[in-house]
Amino acid sequence: MENGKLLNTLLDDRYQMLEVIGSGGMAVIYKALDTRLNRYVAIKVLRDEIAADPELHADFNNESQAIAKLSHPNIVAVYDVSSSPTADYIVMELIEGITLKQYMLRRGALSWKEALHFSSQIARALAHAHSKGIIHRDIKPQNVMILKDANIKVADFGIASLENRKREAEGQAVGTVHYIAPEQAKGYPADARSDVYSLGVVMYEMLTGVLPYEGQTPQEVAIKHIAGEYTPPREIKPDIPEELERITMKAMNADIDKRYSCAGDLLKDLEAFRQKMLAQETISSQEEPPVKPVTVKEPSEEKYERRRARARKVSMLSGVFGVLLVIVALCVFLWNFWIADLFREPERVEIPDFIGRQYEEVVNDSDYQGLFHFEVSYTIDPDSREGEIVAQSPDVGKSMVADTDGISVKLTVSTGVMTQEIPDVTNMTYQDANLALQKVNFVVELEKEASNTVTEGYVIRTSPAAGETLAAGSTVYVVYSSGPEVQYVTMKNLVGMTESDARHSISTMGLSFGTTSYVYNENYEEGQVVWQSVNAGESVETGTKVYLQVSKGPKGAEESPSPNPAGD
Repeated sequence: MENGKLLNTLLDDRYQMLEVIGSGGMAVIYKALDTRLNRYVAIKVLRDEIAADPELHADFNNESQAIAKLSHPNIVAVYDVSSSPTADYIVMELIEGITLKQYMLRRGALSWKEALHFSSQIARALAHAHSKGIIHRDIKPQNVMILKDANIKVADFGIASLENRKREAEGQAVGTVHYIAPEQAKGYPADARSDVYSLGVVMYEMLTGVLPYEGQTPQEVAIKHIAGEYTPPREIKPDIPEELERITMKAMNADIDKRYSCAGDLLKDLEAFRQKMLAQETISSQEEPPVKPVTVKEPSEEKYERRRARARKVSMLSGVFGVLLVIVALCVFLWNFWIADLFREPERVEIPDFIGRQYEEVVNDSDYQGLFHFEVSYTIDPDSREGEIVAQSPDVGKSMVADTDGISVKLTVSTGVMTQEIPDVTNMTYQDANLALQKVNFVVELEKEASNTVTEGYVIRTSPAAGETLAAGSTVYVVYSSGPEVQYVTMKNLVGMTESDARHSISTMGLSFGTTSYVYNENYEEGQVVWQSVNAGESVETGTKVYLQVSKGPKGAEESPSPNPAGD
């Protein structure tokens, strides 16, 4: 498919091809208007030379069907897959935004919070794909789209996977060389850990503003990936948190067995780090003011002896004064930290009410410094904001004795998972239902079910049902119609019937009459059925065609040609 060949055409009487918005080795990408649903879409059209390859064409269909099953807020949605005489193509969600690569080129190194935000969403997308047995094989910032609301969507699952699988079969390295996993660089098949490695490289680039490996040629860069020797992120940018550096370096470990086993495990560590940073006290260190140098003037010769004598007296007095200061300080110390406790009642503190307050605000409150030692645990509480304290121990108002380590207080903090009402998507096409549910941050699982009342492709029901509330990010199962249920009948024995009776019986069973051929047969009278194409007792779909052979009586002088039951 040459670039722009379909421009300004109406593809399959539905998609108005408006402009070319991208091009690659496997496909040309168009912006198009879906004239039936009146919405803009992106359409990837397989190139002619690829479509002409039977093996690649079959792979395209298989891969596209698999990709269409992916339904996640962080993955570009696939609406339709089609193979027609005009073109083989995938219809996808049209994304308005910029790539992560474009964003990094503008910003340079990102803050660790931005890097964590984007990395977590990419990991969620990969975890969903990996759970469906789908590997991306080409994770890079160019394939990550940043939307206007700062969320991301991972693109190019289908075509990247198809192109790379062909190259894998030929023993070639796949993936973009700066983000390629070592096993891919060696020409070995990729798995979920390969995607994790590529994401690790993207994380490295976001945090440092540079790539871990550079070289004069792609081969040189690939060899560096295999060797696995790079500058640790904190040596480039010291303010990167140590834990985030550890996670990044584990993800991009050259030894495949030392990486995260899947994107889900990486996501768990990223989420744990996020919670830790949320709870961590911010300690600001202040630099001591520099000491101003003192210029000492050299004494004259005649005053030297007099000053020397005076200095000896001052030195002696200073020594005596210093000893007295040490004795006083020791007495004060012993009184405050030991003796005084023997003569006074222990200090008791009434536990304040922390519930409903933000955890970060509480742990940074100067009134509580040294008085309380906070221990935190987290819980999913849909009714509370992220970071809000929902429980405490000891209870409010309890009187406790303060010791040198502070009073230990356990706080339970909400992770801030919010609930969302499931919209009513019945009587919508499953593609539109999928999009509507993704817009309110649900993950969608599609299931087919035969229906005699609901049009094929339209939603029958959801589970949970419309109107119910569910935590954002949860899975909603969408059941849509696959068309009327196929019915079966048991074939009757037509042999021995007259042709007219046999045809009537075929009709009453809900089957379709094919044709009759006439043969000589000594065992049946003329006009009787001697053979039927569907055997008696066989279960067949309604509407199946049945062919007959009817006797012409005993053989005459001329032989009838052999019958063709499937012919006219």
